[in-house]
Amino acid sequence: MTHDAGHHDAGPEARTGDSTAVDALTAVAGLRVGHATLREGTALTGTTVVLGPPGGMTAAVDVRGGGPGTKETDALDPRNVVRRIDAIVLTGGSAYGLDAASGVMAWLEEQHRGVRVGPDPAHVVPVVPAACVFDLGRGGDFRARPDAATGRAAVTAAAASPPGTPVEMGSVGAGTGAVVGGIKGGVGTAAQVLESGFTVAALVVANAAGSAIDPQSGALYGELLTGPVDRPSKEVHAQAQRRLAEAAAANATPPLNTTLALVATDARLTRSQAQKLAGSSHDGIARAVRPVHLLNDGDTVFAVSTGARELDEDNPLALNEILAAGADMVTRAIVRAVRAGESVAGAGGVFPAYGELYGGGV
Repeated sequence: MTHDAGHHDAGPEARTGDSTAVDALTAVAGLRVGHATLREGTALTGTTVVLGPPGGMTAAVDVRGGGPGTKETDALDPRNVVRRIDAIVLTGGSAYGLDAASGVMAWLEEQHRGVRVGPDPAHVVPVVPAACVFDLGRGGDFRARPDAATGRAAVTAAAASPPGTPVEMGSVGAGTGAVVGGIKGGVGTAAQVLESGFTVAALVVANAAGSAIDPQSGALYGELLTGPVDRPSKEVHAQAQRRLAEAAAANATPPLNTTLALVATDARLTRSQAQKLAGSSHDGIARAVRPVHLLNDGDTVFAVSTGARELDEDNPLALNEILAAGADMVTRAIVRAVRAGESVAGAGGVFPAYGELYGGGV
């Protein structure tokens, strides 16, 4: 099994006045993203790593799905001792895939990055929060899943990328085997520079039991909220619904899923503020996928702050625009993930892509 790791062009720039940042998580300066993709033979899974800047990042998490698979998320509780972390892992492979975090932890130790626990700079314990999606068997092999080597490949790819590198979307990394309501899901990302100058961005792994498609029109829920959209014709929609029903009848893998998101900002947030951002950003999932937070989902949102720009401490409502933008970016990222998905038809099932069913690009 091979580890296809790397980065590729994500497309348009961020829609941000005079900003020239990429429309991706890496628009937040200091963040890097690496994918490791397993799709050889009957494998269809992978891992995505978000690597923080030197010195780490403030982080928090909010879990709302009924079937989460996570690691080290308790360390992010504001009541606990760990103040900053260096990396977050999003991975396929269900709970088995959490082993990818071990490879990231080993790599960070080699770089002397982690919580200092002794007099020697090498005496560190890297805290690597991780969350997984269910994609077991979607390529045909139930035992094909990410491991420590996959995590190392992803973090190595992240570290090797120049600042501001566009992030590949679609069927890559943790989104390789992702499915949303019967259509192919994947990795999506989006960014915005607010009028205040703060950057807010999101990266998602769209893999939901619910649907991203309005059953009446065939349009994406997340696009219906943002203004007029070109709705598919009745004929195209009817044909797409027939194909989805045929695929669902032929597929044997269980409807176990989970949507993961990571929302980032360069605003300096406390851990409590970051936790509020993680919670508010769940609204972005609810706008783009229906229903959400089910017992067969493990919906989890991380929030990170690089702290490069000061937030006005004298204004208790200064965080509001960041909270609103976090949810917006999650919705946009899910739309882009679904539009970037690539159809799969193999031993593990048939999962057509939205673009193949309805047309249109990212």
